[in-house]
Amino acid sequence: MAMNTEKNSYTIIFAIAMVVVVGSLLAFTASSLKDRISANKRTEKQQNILFAMGVTDSNDPNEFVPAEQAQELFDKYVGEEQYIVTGSTAEKTNSAFDIEVKKENDKVKQDADYQRKMPLFIGEKDGKKYYIVPMRGNGLWDAIWGYVSLDNDFKSIQGAFFDHKGETPGLGANIKESFFRDDFIGENIYDGSGSYQGVTVKKGNGDPKNERKDDNAVDALAGATITGDGVTAMVKKGIKMYLPYFETLK
Repeated sequence: MAMNTEKNSYTIIFAIAMVVVVGSLLAFTASSLKDRISANKRTEKQQNILFAMGVTDSNDPNEFVPAEQAQELFDKYVGEEQYIVTGSTAEKTNSAFDIEVKKENDKVKQDADYQRKMPLFIGEKDGKKYYIVPMRGNGLWDAIWGYVSLDNDFKSIQGAFFDHKGETPGLGANIKESFFRDDFIGENIYDGSGSYQGVTVKKGNGDPKNERKDDNAVDALAGATITGDGVTAMVKKGIKMYLPYFETLK
């Protein structure tokens, strides 16, 4: 007996069947690729941390180290120098790599008494130490994030990497371009009186070549005021949270 495909019941049954089949296929695909996705995220994180301390592709200083070399170079320049910072104390542990800034931010929003766990990575290159701080904030459309490295005196930025989820191409999306992030290199995070200021992405800064490193500011991106404000807030708050611990190291 042929099925009447004109009936509403057929349409409903067919739709349900398709949802079940497609859902099962997606679940299977996600499960089978879980390990690969986790490995790719780990590699990307290693590349970001290395980039922030100036370890880049040997053929192009504006590119990450190749993915296949990320683990080896991370072990070489950072290795076990990974810490979880809580307030003014820190615990050395390899689990610091697994701490996600977004999740920690969410926990603080849900519970004001929650003790935030902050990952810190200490790299060493050419006899110089780099204290790499992960951070996360909000741009115009969605999340932005980054890694900033500080010098051994915790007074100036030595390197930076920024990225975004959905900022406007050619405008806010330019936070990940070298002409923006390189301006942060060498910028002081304290003013002349020793007060913490961070670094402000400032419109009309009057320093297009970024020659002044003691003004606590870099030039803003044209047409990306809100994204720039997001970077300012992210960098200021991101570094400030680590200051109680950095004070104990001075």
